[in-house]
Amino acid sequence: MNVLEVFADVACPFTHVGLRRFVAHRAALGRDEPLLRVRAWPLELVNGAAPNGSDIAVKVEALRDAVAPGFFVGFDPKTFPSSTRPALASAAAAYRLGPEVGEQFSLAVRDALFERGRDIADPEVLAELRAATGVAMPTEADVESVGADYEEGKRRGVVGSPHFFTVDGDFFCPSLDIETADGDLSITFDEAGFRRFTVAALGLSG
Repeated sequence: MNVLEVFADVACPFTHVGLRRFVAHRAALGRDEPLLRVRAWPLELVNGAAPNGSDIAVKVEALRDAVAPGFFVGFDPKTFPSSTRPALASAAAAYRLGPEVGEQFSLAVRDALFERGRDIADPEVLAELRAATGVAMPTEADVESVGADYEEGKRRGVVGSPHFFTVDGDFFCPSLDIETADGDLSITFDEAGFRRFTVAALGLSG
């Protein structure tokens, strides 16, 4: 089965937009592959501390205003998770059932966080999300895979979330152009970058 590998964190709003934009583009072409294979790139390990809701809210607002007006409708910084590692372990458990289940869970857990304002570090919330996709409690191996993915991502040169790997090259956050000037965040849709990425990811002609 054809899969598209991406290293990303659940807490990253850029990833939420990027994954959904890719899935929508794939569907618009009448395709159901490649399926997303979302691997762990936990920002709390990358940065030495977990992201906080207030900082993420700034990025959410910039995304909603500039490139994703229909997204983040229920986002609530007060319920932002203290850690995404339990959710990433649950995603690993989902992928053991197959790429379709893994993709479904990876999208659902981000929707729960960014569209419904749920605390995806809450064991009850995660249990509900797993039950909806038929996923069992993560094993110790699933938990350990989060750190293993992080180490592999470092070896492969991952620079941030999301970082996609295709047979024709790798792409960091290919659908967004992000700049910070004097403390202000500016985000625009990178149409050319997204086109280059989708051509590589979907095996299209340029």
